[in-house]
Amino acid sequence: MKYDTVLVLDFGGQYCHLIARRIRENGVYSEIVAHDIKPEEIKTLGAKFNIKGLILSGGPASVYEPNAPRPDPQILEQGLPTLGLCYGHQLIAQIIGGKVEPASQREYGIAYVTIDKPVDVLKDLNAKEKVWMSHGDTVSAIPSQYEVLAHTENCPVAAFKHKDKPIHGLQWHPEVVHTKNGAQMLRNFIFAVCKCEVNWKMEDIIEKMVEEIRREVGEGRAIIALSGGIDSSVATVLAAKAIDNRLTAVFVDHGFMREGEPEFVKNVFQEFKMYLIIAQAQKRFLEKLKGVVDPEKKRKIIGEEFIRVFEEISEKTGAEYLIQGTIYPDRIESGFRKFSDKIKTHHNVAGLPSIIKFKRIVEPLRDLYKDEVRKVAKMLELPKEIVFRQPFPGPGLAVRIIGELTEEKVRIAKKADKIVREEIEKSGLEENLWQYFVVLTDTKATGVRGDARAYGYVVAVRAAESREAMTASFAKISYTVLERISTRITNEVPEVTRVVYDITHKPPATIEWE
Repeated sequence: MKYDTVLVLDFGGQYCHLIARRIRENGVYSEIVAHDIKPEEIKTLGAKFNIKGLILSGGPASVYEPNAPRPDPQILEQGLPTLGLCYGHQLIAQIIGGKVEPASQREYGIAYVTIDKPVDVLKDLNAKEKVWMSHGDTVSAIPSQYEVLAHTENCPVAAFKHKDKPIHGLQWHPEVVHTKNGAQMLRNFIFAVCKCEVNWKMEDIIEKMVEEIRREVGEGRAIIALSGGIDSSVATVLAAKAIDNRLTAVFVDHGFMREGEPEFVKNVFQEFKMYLIIAQAQKRFLEKLKGVVDPEKKRKIIGEEFIRVFEEISEKTGAEYLIQGTIYPDRIESGFRKFSDKIKTHHNVAGLPSIIKFKRIVEPLRDLYKDEVRKVAKMLELPKEIVFRQPFPGPGLAVRIIGELTEEKVRIAKKADKIVREEIEKSGLEENLWQYFVVLTDTKATGVRGDARAYGYVVAVRAAESREAMTASFAKISYTVLERISTRITNEVPEVTRVVYDITHKPPATIEWE
């Protein structure tokens, strides 16, 4: 059976895979393809998928840049329903002879659009819609065979369509949760315009990932990088299904884990039938990071040292392949694609050294988002404490301590982090939050202890709500809970004199500080 499929043309935007994921959420398969895919290549894919439509993603470039990514203009002549989003919207306008120019006022963040014609993609929407914008250029005019569907004060052509052909453009991002009725817009395109049927399910992903691991590793042996988080745990179970006793799970204790983390991992995964190694590597990591302040250098050093530990173990076990639980937000923030901007390096993506002794690194979860990984974890019947674990960066507290790492700073961060986790969980907020943690800043502030002056660190508390980590909102935690957190930290961690709360969304910030 061929799945009804919508192809997403990748122009390097952060939300490209988010578009594909939103499509899958509706029970319709999506496939990411190169931005310059040829019409004949689309026809070739038609042998495998029932291709029903195309979406042109956003991207960081301007359509005016000489080397900006551009699609083959002929894709608009294939008769396939096509939707351009943000940069894709501007590209379609440029191809059809419309006018694209720098906006008089750039729009980043929440905006309100006026829907002039609620048809097709915009069917059944309100006269005013709350949307998420992120653009510096704007479409100011389109040819007569097209019509304007929506506008904003600064964007005269915020949405358009061809009068006869199924070609549409939206300047905003319907795929992000900040666009209030974005899901409805995408459903309109998928079902009303593309005429897709619901014939794809998550269970197919599990079978596909197990087969991929089996194919990549062949008859060889592999090491799985196990951190105890949901991503590496799911990857571990999938790998065990694929290659059975030819798998060795390695937990590297680099010294920057949360308090009690190594013991937790050991207790949970002793129950699984696999060879588990706990690598004690605290001293070597701290030594490598001595004097390092720049966060990108930290991540790269940690990434390389992880690999070196795995290589040493592989020599003893005969493993030729390394399996990792890398998920899509890790890769997109590391700027892994040709036209995407690097936001920060992840230790297991762009932080990898150029020379690696493994034959291949296998990343079965690389196209999934965190909530999709959770669904897979439930299907695999992983323990509840793994399924609902909050995300924790591979470099651990090393990227939650600003500036140079020292044993004292690590000790302070562990204590403060434990307090935040205890108070959040005591208040029953953990299942509503994506992440909650502390950042030990490199700033010190004056305080008072008793009648004496104190001078200590400033700790920032970060709590975020999100669905997939590509966008996030700071959590509106009650002052009562925040007060308990602040009081406990300043009382129980004497090196801290001040506690602040981070009230920044993502974007413009990232969830982690470094």
